[in-house]
Amino acid sequence: MPDFRAVLFDWVGTLVVPKWGPVSGGPKGAHWIERTLLRLGREASEAEVLRLSAALSEANRLPDVARGWSDASADAHRAGYTRWVRAAGIDPVLADALYATLSDPFGNPFATDVAPTLAALKAAGLKVAVVSDIHFDIRPAFVKAGLDAHVDCYALSFEHGLCKPDPAFFGVALDRLGVRPDETLMVGDRSGPDGGAVEAGLATLLLPPLTGTAEERLHLVLGACGLAVAGASAR
Repeated sequence: MPDFRAVLFDWVGTLVVPKWGPVSGGPKGAHWIERTLLRLGREASEAEVLRLSAALSEANRLPDVARGWSDASADAHRAGYTRWVRAAGIDPVLADALYATLSDPFGNPFATDVAPTLAALKAAGLKVAVVSDIHFDIRPAFVKAGLDAHVDCYALSFEHGLCKPDPAFFGVALDRLGVRPDETLMVGDRSGPDGGAVEAGLATLLLPPLTGTAEERLHLVLGACGLAVAGASAR
């Protein structure tokens, strides 16, 4: 039998590849800019994408901008974003379009091993929750991918006014699942926010952030839960 009764998953970097991946030959974080420019019908040359990426990166190093980000509410996130793009000199039309790209639940592709892993956990009787610092509803992405039936609940920061690594935020998912911390595994990709689950009493598995959909790492989750690993994910 598995040692755990439930598994909590982070979303971006753990289950899905971030939309802010690199463009060919460009820096990490530029792809979403390129996509947005193309959607607006604007120049999307490598030089223009790199210019905007550099301006945003420089602005994000400003103390007022760096301290201003929060996913505790949709309004708080938008306020932090607005400070960022204004500091970068982004015009309002492009700023709105870039925000729409950032807030698109369908812009982050799921890794190929997500579906079989979630299915295996549910088949073994484990409960599953997604715990994400996010400013918009990600449930439609799971529905579209046919994964929603494998998820028992979602704890989204903007709906609760809480963010990782606050132990109370992990507690939201635990309460909804009806499980104790010592019965639950947290799976994430960042030591700061996701690693905070340790302070809430959860065993925690940190994986390298996803950079491509073909990267299969979730067999480690099944192993930690005492489940057999089969198929393409076997190691």
